[in-house]
Amino acid sequence: MTPDRRSSVIPLVLCRAVLACTWLGIAACSTDAKGSPAANAPAAGGRPATGGPGAARPGGAGGRPAPSVTLAATDVATVVTTTIEDGVALTGDLNPIETIDVRARLEGDLLGVYVRAGEQVGRGQLLARFESVEQESGRRSAEADRAAAQSDLANAEWTLEQNVQLLKAGAIAQQVLKNSQQAVASARARVAAADARVSATGTQARDTRVVAPSSGIVSARVVEPGEHLSRGAAMFTIVRNDVLELAAAVPARQSTTLRSGQIVHFVADGRQFDGRVARVSPTIDPATRAVTVFVQVPNAGGTIRGGTFATGRVVSRTLTGVISIPTAALRQSQEDGKPFVYRIDGKTINIAPVQLGAVDERRGVAQVTDGLQAGERVIVGNVGILGRGMQVTIAGQDPRGRRQ
Repeated sequence: MTPDRRSSVIPLVLCRAVLACTWLGIAACSTDAKGSPAANAPAAGGRPATGGPGAARPGGAGGRPAPSVTLAATDVATVVTTTIEDGVALTGDLNPIETIDVRARLEGDLLGVYVRAGEQVGRGQLLARFESVEQESGRRSAEADRAAAQSDLANAEWTLEQNVQLLKAGAIAQQVLKNSQQAVASARARVAAADARVSATGTQARDTRVVAPSSGIVSARVVEPGEHLSRGAAMFTIVRNDVLELAAAVPARQSTTLRSGQIVHFVADGRQFDGRVARVSPTIDPATRAVTVFVQVPNAGGTIRGGTFATGRVVSRTLTGVISIPTAALRQSQEDGKPFVYRIDGKTINIAPVQLGAVDERRGVAQVTDGLQAGERVIVGNVGILGRGMQVTIAGQDPRGRRQ
């Protein structure tokens, strides 16, 4: 081989050696000391072997530890069997069952006003008084006229009795008896007219005394002593608040279960109290497609003020022995919108789809018809990012899951 030919062969041999070393280096990186595939070696198909979406990766030689989360005891609830009240929600203002406007029944001057706004009054209590000289004079005149008419009637009746006897004896003509009978009828008519006048003037005299038509509280007083009022002028407003009433609009599709007498649980001003459905409108409002429901709440002592806003729930049925969880444990899938919960299986978090029944908003619990069993544990509230396969530790419990 000539010198020129040898010089061209040497570079070719070196090139092949470098390629061989490079291939051997790759093979060495793909195996461990025992010749088995490493943890990060490509799987069949050339992709790394990983878990599914949201799955925690188990720990181990060459692997990553599973994510973990520590929860407080209050972040975990146990699925229990309980009683749930199902019903229809109501909201609205509680107003006095009666609001009465007291108005002047005659025209005149006020001599005195004896109550103020906010005072409790009883039925028949004197509220104000008008000048009554004219009315009292008219009443006495009517009574005098009635007395005169009654006297005339008595004389006419006596004359009639005498004429009846005389006619039997043949001492008078039939026409005289007829005249006596007509005189008695006229006298009786005058007495009736006098009675009517006495009644009218007596009413006017009584109207000079303004009294409470019902027991309640004076919510407004718009008159003062010495004022001259016309007939029908406003004077007082009295509210009866021993019973409060709420008128709420309920969608027609939910009103089919409402009946008079059903219990209603209310919350207002941080207090809980009960009422009952008093009436349900028989018609549907064509504009809102809603039915008006009237609920009455006893308010002895006036502890609840009229106009208080309240939220309530009509109890349409009571379910006993149902599996329930706190509503705070419910989540909603972003894919299909269906509810699910994070269930704790041992020390691992799992996702459990659930089917719901009745929801008791007052107690904050929901009925689970499928997906959970009594005694299982679920996570409630917002405790951060959770996922299937995460390891969970509950603060205050020993490694065996019991409280320390």
